[in-house]
Amino acid sequence: MSAPIAPELELGDLQGGILSAYGKLGFPKARYILFHVTDPAAGRAFVEALRPLVTTARRWPSSKGISMGKNPQARPDCTLNLAFTFWGLLALDVPTRSLRGMPDEFIDGMAVRAPILGDDILDNRPANWDAVWQPGAPKAHILVMLNARDDGEGNPHPALQQLTDLVLAAAAARPGVTLLRGHRGADDRWQELTAMYAPGADGKPRPLPTEHFGFVDAIGDPVFEGQYPGREELKRCVGQGAVDGRGNWRPLAPGEFILGWTDEAQEVAGAAMPLDFSRNGSFFAYRKLHQNLDAWDQWIAARAKGLAATWGLSDLGEAAALLKAKMAGRWADGVPLLLAPTPQAHVAFNTRWKPGSREWLEQITNFTFLDDIDGAKCPVTAHIRRANTRDMLDPLWDQGAENRMGSALNNRRRMLRRGLPYGGRGDPQGEHGIVLLAHCASLFRQFEFVQQQWMNYGLDFNAGNDACPIVGAHQPGARFVIAAPDDQKPPFIASGLPQFVSTRGGDYFFAPSMTALRMIGTGVVDPT
Repeated sequence: MSAPIAPELELGDLQGGILSAYGKLGFPKARYILFHVTDPAAGRAFVEALRPLVTTARRWPSSKGISMGKNPQARPDCTLNLAFTFWGLLALDVPTRSLRGMPDEFIDGMAVRAPILGDDILDNRPANWDAVWQPGAPKAHILVMLNARDDGEGNPHPALQQLTDLVLAAAAARPGVTLLRGHRGADDRWQELTAMYAPGADGKPRPLPTEHFGFVDAIGDPVFEGQYPGREELKRCVGQGAVDGRGNWRPLAPGEFILGWTDEAQEVAGAAMPLDFSRNGSFFAYRKLHQNLDAWDQWIAARAKGLAATWGLSDLGEAAALLKAKMAGRWADGVPLLLAPTPQAHVAFNTRWKPGSREWLEQITNFTFLDDIDGAKCPVTAHIRRANTRDMLDPLWDQGAENRMGSALNNRRRMLRRGLPYGGRGDPQGEHGIVLLAHCASLFRQFEFVQQQWMNYGLDFNAGNDACPIVGAHQPGARFVIAAPDDQKPPFIASGLPQFVSTRGGDYFFAPSMTALRMIGTGVVDPT
């Protein structure tokens, strides 16, 4: 039977960065700038001035041989994209008859939803956020996102500063549009982002796909219909789409991430009127996440000694690598424990498949959790099992392949993970972490559910209140339980988890389509 015909997404109407992660496409530098609007007309003029510069999802030439499809565009040196908070749309005089169709969580904003997200406890509280994000500060209305190539020497391409100057000039020329300051870092006018770097074969710095804890990042992003042309989509959805109970993979429905399209429930979610205002838009959660590198290093070193003593491991370096792999569910290079549960199996896997090759990349996503239902290989509360449960929560997992539901309970919880690291070790202001952009059609059903139920609680994994060992909110006495690898060794309880990741700010944003941007900029949104 031939594969179903994928929908043809309107790439020229979609803002770029939704379908593809810029950081993985050769844009390792970024700058995110916030503005506040007090004059609706000036705000709309600002949007209209930037609209011709907005990067769409139209494809540009690919180094991987992916078809460019219809109407390709030249690869830019720096991209520009726009997004708005609810209060930003209100400040731009978008009619209340349109705004009342927006979801409650988007209207509330992230700071109001802090108790749901675990941001009301410990070091995560909004009072500890960057000044620009704190509840008492002027509200963020417009987010300008710039993503740039580098110059081959590890520095941002000059186009980043050129576009920054243009954006600032456009705001300065319109009284009533104010740049918001108060970002932690070397320059409080914006959030600076950069991939991590290491010397390449030629000695020049090359961007790495890793984050500050040392893990290769953003491997398991979902694949959905229309995201890639031709048969490329059928290849990429293996391990990254939806799986049935028999091991067959398919792309997810585009309506899980883009408004106005059919979702996994075969519905088109209701949204603000008119339909053209919502269609081809996407919501996302902006999260600035600080990584406590000193606490991470100290805790890993101490618990690695305990793991080595408990399981009879002679090499402390190997014990530390195994402990981190158990916490993440993957080895630092991205190889999952399901495919290589021991250090020896990890070496054998990378001997069979050349790390970084197309075949290796295809292998490291192609697995399910039914072969490890008790977590002997990959702990049931490891990060990757929480972020993407795959078929782990299939209620009919033991009823035979013909009756299984596969990833049905997970398909409606997926998100597109975008963003980049910021800062680095040794930063004088202690600035090091990740800015996460979690794109989805429903912030409540997708982002908030996963953050609250799967990252901060363990009930769905039969682990009580145990939070994710890496990004969860760790109350005093928090622990991480690693199942015994065999019947000769006891389980290992890694106790005293400190707060490794803390929220430093963010909000909920709406990234409109190009059509909606024009409606906003020209003030012609008509909800009737």
